[in-house]
Amino acid sequence: MDQKTSDLLSALDSLSPAGLTYQEWCAVGMGLKEAGQPCAVWEEWSARDGGRYHKGECEKKWDSFKGAARPVTENSIFALARAHGWAGNPNAAGQPLDWGDELALSPRPAGVVVDANWLEVSDQPFEALLPAQWDPAGQLIRYLRALFEPEEHVAYVTKSFPDKDKPRPTKGCWDRTAEQLIAELESCGGDLGKVLGDYDPAVGAWICFNPVDGRGRSNDNVTDYRFALVECDEMELSRQAALIRQLELPCAALVYSGGKSLHAIVRVEAADYAEYRRRVDYLYETCRKNGLSLDPQNRNPSRLSRMPGVVRGEKKQVLLDTNCGKSCWAAWQDWVEGQTDELPDTESLAASWGDLPALSPPLIEGVLRQGHKMLLAGPSKAGKSFALIELSICIAEGASWLGRWPCAPGRVLYINLELDRASCLHRFADVYKALGLAPEHIDRIDLWNLRGASVPMDKLAPKLIRRAKNRGYLAVILDPIYKVLTGDENSADQMARFCNQFDLVCRQLGCAVIYCHHHSKGLQGAKRSMDRASGSGVFARDPDALLDMTELSPTEAIRTQLENKTQAAACKAALDEAGQADAYTRDDLCSKARMLDLCKEQLTGAALRALEGRLDAARTRAAGMTAWRIEGTLREFARFDPVNLWFDYPIHRLDTGLLDDLEPEGDFKALGMKGAAKRWGDKEKLEKDKKNQLSNAFEACTIDGAVTLYAMAEYLDLKPDTVKRRLKADGGYWIEDGKVGRKEPGSAG
Repeated sequence: MDQKTSDLLSALDSLSPAGLTYQEWCAVGMGLKEAGQPCAVWEEWSARDGGRYHKGECEKKWDSFKGAARPVTENSIFALARAHGWAGNPNAAGQPLDWGDELALSPRPAGVVVDANWLEVSDQPFEALLPAQWDPAGQLIRYLRALFEPEEHVAYVTKSFPDKDKPRPTKGCWDRTAEQLIAELESCGGDLGKVLGDYDPAVGAWICFNPVDGRGRSNDNVTDYRFALVECDEMELSRQAALIRQLELPCAALVYSGGKSLHAIVRVEAADYAEYRRRVDYLYETCRKNGLSLDPQNRNPSRLSRMPGVVRGEKKQVLLDTNCGKSCWAAWQDWVEGQTDELPDTESLAASWGDLPALSPPLIEGVLRQGHKMLLAGPSKAGKSFALIELSICIAEGASWLGRWPCAPGRVLYINLELDRASCLHRFADVYKALGLAPEHIDRIDLWNLRGASVPMDKLAPKLIRRAKNRGYLAVILDPIYKVLTGDENSADQMARFCNQFDLVCRQLGCAVIYCHHHSKGLQGAKRSMDRASGSGVFARDPDALLDMTELSPTEAIRTQLENKTQAAACKAALDEAGQADAYTRDDLCSKARMLDLCKEQLTGAALRALEGRLDAARTRAAGMTAWRIEGTLREFARFDPVNLWFDYPIHRLDTGLLDDLEPEGDFKALGMKGAAKRWGDKEKLEKDKKNQLSNAFEACTIDGAVTLYAMAEYLDLKPDTVKRRLKADGGYWIEDGKVGRKEPGSAG
């Protein structure tokens, strides 16, 4: 027999046909036929349900299974078996595990409160758990006091009749109250026969666990729908006891039947029969989900249970316990639902008012606390990935991020979803070098390169938690999240579920989660910072800190100042390398011309020649720098003033004030200023062009001697009056009797 067949038969053997519905019973048959098993296997298994089994029925039903486009397979049998507590081969569904299959624990289904793999079953034989002393009358008295009020009538049966070679109880008796029975039992000297009548020791006796009206023991005679019977005879007794106790069933009494099962008399406390049925359905379904296969025929409120204190064959029917588990139905139901809703408990504010818990310490000073979430949003090519690499390094080294915000030192996991491994490693090396930081704590940075191997966030979260557990990370950084995005990013409910995965990671790992996302389309300057990230507003409102990067457009004057500063810095570097650091002052560093003069004075030979290359590189570097403004929307800290930065590949540097007066691209004010600047700039260019045209025409006409108005008009291909107006507007020429000449410097006319 191969392993697959062995697992299938093991799963089938764990199922009780009596505990399945008709549809489930048919599904088992279809699954067996699809798996290639003979009908005899189904027939033999079905025969275990003596109450519903009819010889030949399985064969007729088997012949009706003709298959379907989506047939019921053996996987249905494995699913049923696991739902009923089978804990066989975890890969028994017949499909091999793939390398990428998730082995992490799945969320606990609703109603499942017992893990069958961790069931605490006693190592002792079940008989060792039975009471050492045998007191028949005392057992029954204790049972009656636990279940009945003194004035309530009790139905019981001590006689039986054979039915298909199996003893069945007769109608029984119901004429006495619990108080009367207890009084007689206390004076019977331990002989139950004096009170109840003689019973057959080979068969035992039964009792109805709900009170009756004294006129019979049918459902119509039940006066209070107080209890239900839980009985499972498809597993060993010690395991039954362990499941009943770990389920914390609100048992009024727990009785050993003297056979293969325990009888738990469970409080359901229903107001009427309709509520009784609903509660018993809930009880049986919960038991089924947790591995207790119950006989559905035991649902009736007038059902008989085994009476404690009597002998049944070679064994005794024993009262094991009373009032165990939860105290009532409501408490038990709340407990079951509380175990599986995965929500935290409510708490009283008064309990913490006098001793408030400490706030989580800052991870990024003034921006983000440890264990919280942060989103960095910005347009494409804003250097977001470099900013997050800078952050990783600053956390590891305990440095200030972006030159502005000190970071708590600690371990960090950087999840790279976009770059290939080599590019990612080189970026870290380049950023370390550009920051001027020694890699003293580089061992605090772990990389997880998932380019080409990323999975949706709901699948990634459990894998991440499993890998990062107990690693002591202060932060997990995901770059970028569009690679793991699930659902429609414009759908609020789908994005709420997506963002909940970040909360799960924060809660399970106790670390901050930091991620970046791109801007939406269109102009951003007119939007609030929290509305610039692409997709649903959930993105901006979910994190504890939102940092938004918007681009600025430096004017030509600012570009010129930036170029001068970078070239002055290049001169400083050249002087420092030549050992001439004392040659300049702090004021000199503000002037490119002054620094160039100092270089010419202090540098000679190769150092002076190399300066030209440095200056060209500085000019190119300045031209490639982009300007950015970071604005923050913070939940835990006061909002900071916008921070201006230059992205000087591969890092961001703080601006020294050049960008203070600029507005983000797309801002209406900025657009107006930009349009005005263009208009005035075009006008200035036109005037300059006209001036150059006049000068060129005048110089060309001097070849013929005196310059005339008509000669210049012919050269410029313009009318003489037009040339005359331009000459007057220029102010640098005189016109007299059709002749044109240049004015002397300082001349007024």
